[in-house]
Amino acid sequence: MLSNCSIRALWILNNQDSVIFSRKFPVVEKRCRVAYEKEIKSSGDDKFKYNVVPYDSELAAAFVDRKKREGSARGYGLRVSQSVEGSDSWVDDPITRHIISICINKGEEGEGSLLWPLVLHMKGTYCILVLPLVEPHHLKSYARMCKRSDCGNSVREDESLSSLLLDLPSITGAFSVAHTIGDIITSDTTEPEVFVTASPSVGGLLDSLTGSIGISGISARAKPVAAPVAASTAPGATVSGAVMSDAPKMGSRPLDKDVLRSFISSAMPFGTPLDLSYSNISAIKTTGFSSADIPPADRKQPAWKPYLYRGKQRILFTVHETVHASMYDRDEIPDSISISGQVNCRAELEGLPDVSFPLTGLDTARVESLSFHPCALVPEHGGDKQAVTFSPPLGNFVLMRYQAICSTGSPVKGFYQLSMVSENEGAFLFKLTFMEGYKAPLTMEFCTVTMPFPRRRVVSFDGTPSVGTVSTTEHSVEWKIITGPRGVSGKSIEAIFPGTVKFAPWQTQRLNSSGSAFASIADEDSDLETESSSNIVNVEDYLLEKMSKDLQAVDLDEPFCWQAYDYAKVSFKIVGPSLSGMSIDPKSVSIFPAVKAPVELSCQVTSGEYILWNTLGKCPVVATPKV
Repeated sequence: MLSNCSIRALWILNNQDSVIFSRKFPVVEKRCRVAYEKEIKSSGDDKFKYNVVPYDSELAAAFVDRKKREGSARGYGLRVSQSVEGSDSWVDDPITRHIISICINKGEEGEGSLLWPLVLHMKGTYCILVLPLVEPHHLKSYARMCKRSDCGNSVREDESLSSLLLDLPSITGAFSVAHTIGDIITSDTTEPEVFVTASPSVGGLLDSLTGSIGISGISARAKPVAAPVAASTAPGATVSGAVMSDAPKMGSRPLDKDVLRSFISSAMPFGTPLDLSYSNISAIKTTGFSSADIPPADRKQPAWKPYLYRGKQRILFTVHETVHASMYDRDEIPDSISISGQVNCRAELEGLPDVSFPLTGLDTARVESLSFHPCALVPEHGGDKQAVTFSPPLGNFVLMRYQAICSTGSPVKGFYQLSMVSENEGAFLFKLTFMEGYKAPLTMEFCTVTMPFPRRRVVSFDGTPSVGTVSTTEHSVEWKIITGPRGVSGKSIEAIFPGTVKFAPWQTQRLNSSGSAFASIADEDSDLETESSSNIVNVEDYLLEKMSKDLQAVDLDEPFCWQAYDYAKVSFKIVGPSLSGMSIDPKSVSIFPAVKAPVELSCQVTSGEYILWNTLGKCPVVATPKV
């Protein structure tokens, strides 16, 4: 078996499909060539050839050719009438929108070398492509899938893309590389937030770094380790104070190739990812090491902790949950609500200790998925508790992520109705209940409901809500319901908002049509990425044309709002215990070797895509299979 994760090459393309940065790793490529030669010799397959890493111009041309064939950068992800044998969509699996293949040096006979797997990540206006090293027989398996006559992952099939990818840990590493590169080139390198109890001086890690938040140095010299910290008045109370960070800031500027080269050479030397933490790499590059940074002789120092902490010791945990919901208020469609959460941690501990604690509430939260930072050791899950042991990195980090069910019910319930009484006027009604069944110390700090109208210009509105205030923008009406400093805690409130909204006269826009190529497509999904300014037919053009037949197309920034008045979006923030029931008992946290260090826990819940669908309009819903 080859190494768990090695990268053969990576490319960055702009929105004009031009390669603006690339990096190839000859050491990994040599290993790849040797593996291919062994496979060819052992199998006796003369048709199977070693696929050399293409030149930038070849890759760009092949990428554009794939976009034409697949309809967009990501592609269909499903087999449609336009799919051709040998293409990604022929495999009929949505994962081919993220792990793609391209055909290099395609000749007149249609034959070329297949380059797979290419991890595709889109960030800002950039496309990042990462090519990990895989065994030759894995490439053979995918090539067979691309030519299979049936579609989908049949139960009776010996080969499926899902089972193939489970055998490729290099895919996970390639995604990590792609996301890190995307964050760097778009200056999105902020660290996770950890909220702490406010005090005149908290002491510890960053005194010598900032001088403004009362934190002492890591060693005799200041180490610019990313460590944003926000202050709160008390556990479970209103979180206040700005989020602070001494992380290196790249700022808004064009792609800095020198920064990328420096990061890649340090984070993944010879193509093997070691430490993808931008803050760690920047700290090492900036300050290096001194005689005070000698690691302990009895323990191996992990890559994620290049410097040892010195100062006042403590451990901070923040449970941050995001609530996603689709509220329909229809008998035939059940409401849907889910939670995506993460536990952020900051362990200011001297030396290289191990921290362990029992994670509780797993049964109550009905956890659907659970993943941990590489520093954590987690045995098999069982029962309502999960033992977690980890050797903490320096600064703030995400200890774990999870998907769960909301155990306490919807924080915002009710319905939204809107009916167009004329071409330029609509009548609407909200009837909402907040925090029903929620008890103190859970507190809703703010709540806002927004009605977006992406393709209609709001002229005026008429109506007075029972609670809160209303304001308008050119394309939305915003209802601020809870805004006070005390919020809502220990009780539920109801709010009603009837009214009308008037729009500017309708103006028909004519869009360039490319309908013949998509005449037989039924409701394909689209990409939101910026496409190149060419005349190629793609999914986005088709969707714009389809949506404009009966009603003017909406801005693709609001992909669900096809009719421009189909939903309202709720935004809120809740502090107190987690809504999922996931919890950490500070008293149960243990440290080895034993040390006296206080442990603080804070929780906050924010809204994600929390949608109130128009009860009187159209709405998308997931079809459930009939048993």
